Amino acid sequence: MPFRSYRTETRTLLGTQLVFNLGFYAVVPFLAGAMRTEYGLGVTAIGLVLGARTFSQQGMFLIGGVLADRWGARKAILIGCLVRIMGYATLAAASDFTLFLLGAVLTGAGGALFSPALESRLSHADQPVQAGKRKAPRSVFVWLAITGEIGAVLGPVLGSVLLSWSFDAALTAGIGIFAAMTALLWYRLPTEHAREPNTSEADQTGTAAVPHSALRCLGDKRFVLFCVLASTNMLAYNQLYFAIPIELSRRGLDGAWLGALFLLASALTLLLQLPVSAAAQRLGPRPAMTIGFALLSGAFTVTALTSMHPGSVGSSLVPVVVTVGILILGHMILRPTILSLIPTFVAVQGPVAARGAYFGLAATCGGISVLTGNAALGLLLDLTDQKNWWPGAPWIPLILLPFLAAMALPRVLIHRSSKPSRWSGNRNLSGKAG
Repeated sequence: MPFRSYRTETRTLLGTQLVFNLGFYAVVPFLAGAMRTEYGLGVTAIGLVLGARTFSQQGMFLIGGVLADRWGARKAILIGCLVRIMGYATLAAASDFTLFLLGAVLTGAGGALFSPALESRLSHADQPVQAGKRKAPRSVFVWLAITGEIGAVLGPVLGSVLLSWSFDAALTAGIGIFAAMTALLWYRLPTEHAREPNTSEADQTGTAAVPHSALRCLGDKRFVLFCVLASTNMLAYNQLYFAIPIELSRRGLDGAWLGALFLLASALTLLLQLPVSAAAQRLGPRPAMTIGFALLSGAFTVTALTSMHPGSVGSSLVPVVVTVGILILGHMILRPTILSLIPTFVAVQGPVAARGAYFGLAATCGGISVLTGNAALGLLLDLTDQKNWWPGAPWIPLILLPFLAAMALPRVLIHRSSKPSRWSGNRNLSGKAG
């Protein structure tokens, strides 16, 4: 579906994602450098602040989703913006570790409230495929990926310009961006009333109930398995920030190449997201998931087979470029597909269906996967260098985990599509309309 064909509310939410990323990436990538150069904090303190920001966001996504279901997505989005403003204001006032830590936690908590609520609200614009239609509409989550990437590209550019004055200037601009966005959403985003589905509704679909119905997603073992397997995509994508820079260093390549790789990733996303997603939609969710995760596995296979011990001569950038290209291609297939499949696990449909917890659980599983996966990968990298193992050894888990997801996730979807639900009656998971 073309962008202009969506309702005003949907276009507003997609624009909000762009602006939210713009305000985030204009500040947070420069936080470590500012704490070090302008405020003289030590490396340990900086690591704790950045770790607390990540944990407060990734670890609280499920809580943010539950609150979105209880309060309504509109309220959760607005409060998320206000909490992020408080976080930036605290960072602007900070001159010691304690305030920096508090500001970082508030900044992360704002994102944890905002994102699941936004995705939940957008999922109602991601209409099921109706019988008799010859062509399915493009998923709204494709546009979410594109608008988010535009903000992620423009944010650091804005931040670099503002840093020529000071880090406080970047924070002030960030506060202004989020304040303007909050005011716009207050007037443009319609109010909805949240409700919690009852136990009988869950029983009709075979979804296990839990004491708090907003957390019933935890009682759906198949959805939890889906989230765990799908989180491999987040782990793989995160290697752009963790393992790929380390691999550049191991190959003796200049760290300046990292910026070029990020630019490549953004350019591929902006140029190819629409055609890649259209091709994935024609294939259907199960084949798309298989191909997407197979690409992730293939990307890291390239790196493993060409990896070198630190200090080796004659290293080439080409294998790393190929890895990044294949990795981004797989991610472009997987992210919209995964997000569009999450509502198929929700027992109740309608404008007030409690989907926030489902989106929140998926995001939290991604955060846990990144935390544990990066810790294990870091250990493997150290052991490989210390014990002179085969240099491609650290990449083996990143080859095997996506391969496992490629094999297992289609089977999860086959089982799910056989269950009666109001959603699955309209959208068949084979991806073939009519």
